[in-house]
Amino acid sequence: MKAAVLNQVGDDKLELRDDVTTTAPGPQEIRIKIKACGVCHSDLSAMDGTLPALTPGIVGHEGAGEVVEIGSAVTQLAVGDHVAITFVPPCGKCAQCVTGQSHLCLVHTLSAFTSPRFVVGGNPVFGYAGLGAFAEEMVVPADAAMKIDDDVPWEIAALLSCGILTGVGAVLNTAKVEAGSSVAVIGCGGVGVAVIQGARLAAAARIVAVDPVLEKHEVAQKFGATHATTPDGVADLNNQLNMGMGFDYVFDVVGIPATIRQAWDLTRRGGHTVVVGAGRADAMVSFSAQELFLHDKTLHGSFYGTANFRRDVPRMIALWRQGRLDLEGMISKRIRLEDVNEGLQALRGGGSLIRQVILFD
Repeated sequence: MKAAVLNQVGDDKLELRDDVTTTAPGPQEIRIKIKACGVCHSDLSAMDGTLPALTPGIVGHEGAGEVVEIGSAVTQLAVGDHVAITFVPPCGKCAQCVTGQSHLCLVHTLSAFTSPRFVVGGNPVFGYAGLGAFAEEMVVPADAAMKIDDDVPWEIAALLSCGILTGVGAVLNTAKVEAGSSVAVIGCGGVGVAVIQGARLAAAARIVAVDPVLEKHEVAQKFGATHATTPDGVADLNNQLNMGMGFDYVFDVVGIPATIRQAWDLTRRGGHTVVVGAGRADAMVSFSAQELFLHDKTLHGSFYGTANFRRDVPRMIALWRQGRLDLEGMISKRIRLEDVNEGLQALRGGGSLIRQVILFD
């Protein structure tokens, strides 16, 4: 089968191979034929070393597909099921799962992340985040897949697997934004737009999109932002809207020290700063001991939107069906696997792209 392989961290292109096979499914694993996969900024982060990735490996994690084989102990899924996937499969039994933090479950994640999932040219190859959805098929733990209705389009299901749960979840699950509040969102790519939609769903009164790319401002307002500005202009807008006192909730969807610090500074005393963007392990952010206690702000990390995969995917589908969550509009471009390197380069370039989705035969 075909797949896009990252030979080593630091490569700016993936190698397209047609001599790829999956490993055989274990008793509690399934094999999925991938039908659609989003091109997410986290894939770039795996390629450049911002996020940990084992190589050689196949990247891609925002996917959906059809179950084509199940392990001998799998009972919750059947061949032919349509599924969304997750890179943090909940086991349902560990301390994190039973205390309502299934997005932090490591039972499957560590073994799937560190075990080869593919064979390329006779050599073992890893799957990024235990998945590897830039491939025509992949093998994952059964807990990493959730059955969805057959009428949900593949490209819609793919978006649910990462970007939507991360962005909307950061608002509804992590921050629990209150109706009538003020929100600022720094970084208006795919996940940033999902945050904006989440703030709209939460009935925030003012939603300010902050991005240096002017083309993204109109896009952000289309999805619910009430105002849009550049990083240099946000202080003036804060003065205009909040008398300079700051926003109730500020979401950083970039993940670099400068934007995290800006998010904190834009948050009012007693407000909430939420870090959604995935940063480097060696990127440090500084706060004084005095400001941490004096301003009584809450700094949240938001991994995967604090999502409960099995609860939140059906919720997002329900909101989409009701016309309250615009998923079709987030797809800027549909491409083929052969075009993945061009898609990654377009993502690096910024512009007004929200999400590119790879469609498979």
